[in-house]
This record gives sequence, structure tokens and C-alpha cells, in this order.
Amino acid sequence: MKSRVLKLATLVELGACESQTVLFKVIFFKSVPVTEKLCEEVAALFDFGWAARHLLTAPARAQFERVRAPACAEYERVRAPACAQYERVRAPARAEYDRVTAQARAQYDRVTAQAYAEYDRVTAPARAEYDRVTAQARAECQRVMAPAFAKLYIGDPIKASPNSGDEKHG
Repeated sequence: MKSRVLKLATLVELGACESQTVLFKVIFFKSVPVTEKLCEEVAALFDFGWAARHLLTAPARAQFERVRAPACAEYERVRAPACAQYERVRAPARAEYDRVTAQARAQYDRVTAQAYAEYDRVTAPARAEYDRVTAQARAECQRVMAPAFAKLYIGDPIKASPNSGDEKHG
């Protein structure tokens, strides 16, 4: 049975959506040998249209489209009237839901706005004092972290001072 390995990293590099990459990782971990049998087994789980657009060569994509087109046309033939029927039921149900909940939503918005205004009024002086007291220490912390990050990011080791435990950045 012919197979070709597909790597999770490839899907990520090509911009596969998070739900598909998470599913791939859960089922296959980092990679999987792709076979026709495997694809048939997971047909309902993965977006093979996306896979074809991103993983197949142009000639292979054209062949894929020739196979896909009749199946998708049949799906659309069945889907369109079902969708229309669903929408005939959904639209008035949603309108009624919105009508019934609008008053409750308005009341909720009024109550929470009042509560937040009071919360903000009570905590504002304490927040201002907190900001005043911590500003200098926060600035010093940032001053120490910035060059440490830069050195480590570019791969330059940081030498620690033997006495103080402070980092030297030079």
C-alpha cells in the first residue's frame, strides 16, 4: 500500500486552521503516513478540500477537482432546499427570541452599568495609589528585563555577579 508522510508542522506552515491542527495532533501526534484507506477512515473529520488546495500539485488538484465536482454538486442539490427549510423555521424563531430577551438585555445593561460605575468610583483612589507606589519598582524591573531578554534572544549568555546575584549585561 502506497503512502506518503504528512507532518503536523507542514499543516501549521501552510496555515491550516487551529481546529484541524489540534485534531491532527490528537489523532496522529506529529506525523502520519497518508494512505487511501486512512483518508477514507477519517473522511468526516478533516477538510480534504483545503488539503487538496494546499498540498497537491497543480495537475493533481485538477484531477481532484474532476472527482470532487459531481459529489459537491449532488451535496449542493440536497443542501439548498434543506437550508431554505431550516431558514424558514429559524428566522421567525430567532426574531421571537430576540423580542423576548431584548427587555431583559436592556435591564441587564442598565444594572451592570450602574454597578460598574460604582465599582470604578470606589476603587479609583486605591488604583491611583497602587500605580503611584509601584511605578518606580515596575520601571526598574522593566529596565533589568529588557537587556536580559535581548541578550538571551540573540544567544549571548548573561553573566551573574558572584556577590549580589544581579545580572551583568556587558
